Amino acid sequence: MLTRKLGLLEKSEASCCGVTLSQCHAVVEIGRVGSISVNNLAGILGLDKSTMSRTVNNLVEQGLVTRETDPEDRRYLSIGLTDQGRQLFVNIESGMEQFYQDAFKAIPPEKREQVLESLEILVKSLPNKCC
Repeated sequence: MLTRKLGLLEKSEASCCGVTLSQCHAVVEIGRVGSISVNNLAGILGLDKSTMSRTVNNLVEQGLVTRETDPEDRRYLSIGLTDQGRQLFVNIESGMEQFYQDAFKAIPPEKREQVLESLEILVKSLPNKCC
């Protein structure tokens, strides 16, 4: 049930920002690292390179992402966010932060520490690389 609710949240939050869910994930990851190759981004998101390339192409067309030749190795392209992309990243991050803050506030104060401890156990039990 938790997975389902969080999945629905992702879909609703991403669609309200005018991008698909995969584009949303790409914008967030690019925003967190600043600049990245398509291959590395595909690896982080667990997508194949061709799917990631299409996603990046769509983001470039929307004016959210730039593609530049890597100055250290001209064979590689580095992607980063435009000003518009950075604003979208900030909006997505703040929306998600607010969602989780609101959810945490709904937990009775005497149960909050227990919930956090349980979440830490859950996170530690998950494999580092999945999907």
